[in-house]
Amino acid sequence: MVLSKMANYEYTKVSEITVSYLANYLRLSEVSSEDTSLLETIIESAKNYVLNFSGVTLEVADTYPEFTIATLVLCEDMFDKRTYSIDKSESNKVVDNILGLHSINLL
Repeated sequence: MVLSKMANYEYTKVSEITVSYLANYLRLSEVSSEDTSLLETIIESAKNYVLNFSGVTLEVADTYPEFTIATLVLCEDMFDKRTYSIDKSESNKVVDNILGLHSINLL
């Protein structure tokens, strides 16, 4: 995996999040083919959510390490809960705050 450099440290870009990277983040010891399929779907869904919520392109998101964290936190939330809640009080505050910093489509 290629790590991007920013201000003297390296980080993984949003576009570089893979199933194996996410499985490691989630601390999954074994990943079945069903898990792989689910994790691929979760990664794409989380990326789309992050990009649509913030209104930035993937290229822009790749320049900020906090977008990677927001994507991973959202992936973990999707993996752990596997439910949809419309209750605003249930939104992930870390993700909302990070994405709110960079949102350009607030109109």
